[in-house]
Amino acid sequence: MRDQFYKYIENLQDTICSKLEEIDGSAQFQQDLWEREEGGGGRTRVIENGAVFEKGGVNISAVHGPLAPAMQKYFKVGDVDFFACGLSLVIHPKNPMVPTVHANWRYFEMYDKTGTVLDQWFGGGQDLTPYYLFEEDAIHFHQVSKNACGKHSPEFYPEYKQKCDEYFWNSHRNEARGIGGLFFDYLKDSEEKSIENWYDFVIEVGDSFLEAYAPIVEKRKNLEYSQENRTWQEIRRGRYVEFNLVHDKGTLFGLKTNGRIESILMSLPPHVQWVYDHHPEPGSEEEKLLKVLEKPRNWV
Repeated sequence: MRDQFYKYIENLQDTICSKLEEIDGSAQFQQDLWEREEGGGGRTRVIENGAVFEKGGVNISAVHGPLAPAMQKYFKVGDVDFFACGLSLVIHPKNPMVPTVHANWRYFEMYDKTGTVLDQWFGGGQDLTPYYLFEEDAIHFHQVSKNACGKHSPEFYPEYKQKCDEYFWNSHRNEARGIGGLFFDYLKDSEEKSIENWYDFVIEVGDSFLEAYAPIVEKRKNLEYSQENRTWQEIRRGRYVEFNLVHDKGTLFGLKTNGRIESILMSLPPHVQWVYDHHPEPGSEEEKLLKVLEKPRNWV
């Protein structure tokens, strides 16, 4: 399973990067191959200063070795070994009318010291963070996600949408990071679903990503915007940074397992503002977004 899934994310990385380069039209992804001292490594690809994408990363990695003490405590296990692989992406467009997107699909195994698999599971999801709310874009993103889930179970979309709304919640601000999508974790072998069934589901979601995001970028990338729109985008990006550094489990896992810092922090946008006690104009498009972020909405 680990080899099968890694092969899948290698191919998916190629597909996504090619499509995003085509949309941008000027910038290309720079590739960085790296190795981890304790075992494994990855293939980081970053795009910067493009016509459409200000900064983005589409990274894959496969790491293994002894599980760090901090993570043993987190998983409530003893001295075990692990293998983890996944694709993680964050795309920050230049135009404030185009939303930021994040996605991640990952697989994890845990072994005893004889190499016997003790546990294995999949996790992941995809979510959208707009700066200006176009409701049809939110509906489109959620509809594609729902369609992918629906091929496997009618219960998946409502369950994983709710998990996404709960997970990407900036509790210290009492607001959502964005308009959500899907979030799932610890998808394990059970009587209802085998690990092979979960693999099929996760790749279904992975394959749906470009269909969910690319049409939105194409539709919004040439819209006009002002310096005020750009300032608002940078203020909202500050909230994105806060979530990733304060709450995000993936970031914290990477930092606690001696992960590669450049790959972990590639999710951070290049231009951000923190303005003291900032409030948008009443009745403005900016305020409209904040109202939606106060309470998760059912888009489809």
